[in-house]
Amino acid sequence: MKRVLLALALSVPLAASAEEAAKDLFVKGDAAAGATKAAVCGACHGPTGNGSAPNFPKLAGQSSKYIYEQLTAFKSGARVNPVMSGQAAALSDQDMKDLAVHFASLKPQPGVASKDAVATVGKLYRAGDAARGIPACASCHGPVGAGNPSTGYPRIGGQNAQYAAVSLQRLHDTKTESLPEGNVKMMATIAAKLSDKEIEALASYLNGLQ
Repeated sequence: MKRVLLALALSVPLAASAEEAAKDLFVKGDAAAGATKAAVCGACHGPTGNGSAPNFPKLAGQSSKYIYEQLTAFKSGARVNPVMSGQAAALSDQDMKDLAVHFASLKPQPGVASKDAVATVGKLYRAGDAARGIPACASCHGPVGAGNPSTGYPRIGGQNAQYAAVSLQRLHDTKTESLPEGNVKMMATIAAKLSDKEIEALASYLNGLQ
């Protein structure tokens, strides 16, 4: 009897730990709950979160903090997209947290970088270009593009090249004077120094990072 009681007592903290493990440290969402809410997301982001087409972003393995921040920005109007703004409008705060953790829990599928891309921007990604005031991409996003959840720097390794190119070009063309201080303004300032060739090469390079 004592052994049974001891086994039950020991199982309680284990069960509690398993339950806590399902919760995300950054946004306190629930991956299982998010999975039940993600069906409509699959139309663009794919059933595994790796994008249903090259022009849609991969969300699998993305920082939950980053996903949550982007969803709240779409909902508030701080970030505008014809599709995502409408989708986010109907989400509650808990919905956004659960979806963020769900996609963060999925396994990202990397692509392949072209040899030309590696030759063109491999050094730029790893070491930057001090003469042009361009810091190494790896200094924020990491050597394999995994990002930094605590600072909100997103995962870019394995991202769809077409989506990455469009995103970098948009940042390149953005007037930084209109942006508040933060990560987006920092990225727009850096992207403005990139050539069109470098943007295309970086997009391919990121697709192959893993």
